[in-house]
Amino acid sequence: MEIRKVGVVGAGQMGNGIAHVMAAAGFDVVLNDISADALDKGVATIQKNMQRGVDRGKLAQVDMDAALARISTTTKLPDLGIADLVVESATERETVKQAIFEDLLPHLQPHTILTSNTSSISITRLASRTDRPEKFMGFHFMNPVPVMQLVELIRGIATDKPTYDTCLGVVEKLGKTAASSEDFPAFIVNRILMPMINEAVYTLYEGVGGVISIDTSMKLGTNHPMGPLELADFIGLDTCLAIMNVLHDGLADTKYRPCPLLTKYVEAGWLGRKTGRGFYDYRGDEPVPTR
Repeated sequence: MEIRKVGVVGAGQMGNGIAHVMAAAGFDVVLNDISADALDKGVATIQKNMQRGVDRGKLAQVDMDAALARISTTTKLPDLGIADLVVESATERETVKQAIFEDLLPHLQPHTILTSNTSSISITRLASRTDRPEKFMGFHFMNPVPVMQLVELIRGIATDKPTYDTCLGVVEKLGKTAASSEDFPAFIVNRILMPMINEAVYTLYEGVGGVISIDTSMKLGTNHPMGPLELADFIGLDTCLAIMNVLHDGLADTKYRPCPLLTKYVEAGWLGRKTGRGFYDYRGDEPVPTR
């Protein structure tokens, strides 16, 4: 099946990045959010990121203008019914995602493929609540979407081959690389990454090292571009906690128990860069450890 129109649900950090790369690759994009303000901010972010590409000589101004012209916005979910492919990129809460798909279903075309950008939730379970489990799969982009090259493609138990092949073709048209994952909690990237971040939080919690020592050790000792606590702040501590809970609940193994300190930071509303405080305080000129 040829994909021409793509609907993106959610104009936040991931959603606007997905809309950006889809439009840049030549797809017509309908970007949806419940908030008009979020849509305005999302489009402004896309424009700013594309302009950065123009300034660096990586994108022609005419191509930027054409890509932006391919993006339309709406606060009405039924407007996505015209799409050949829908990428849901809402909050990482299963009940929210289920409600979105439920509201979308009456307005979709028979051939429309449904996908979720979830980083951890069961694709099989999400698909089972729709009328097209064979045309449903995980389409997990990495953050920041315009920069990161990987896309995880996750097949649910009912996903058929034409759906997988079509989504693989979209990834290739985006100029990105696909990694196929089976539908187990947190898939591949977060199955490996989140326990490492959680262990770094335990290392801080138990007083083995401070924030700077832990991040410096991993950057200089293992050649990671960012330390695990810095990375957790970038991802969002609420997202990290949500994925650890999915791993813990889904695999029933105590090694995935979220660190109590991670839970405490989330309860305090210190979610990382997006709230100004996490394991670092970002409100000054330079980030300062909060512990």
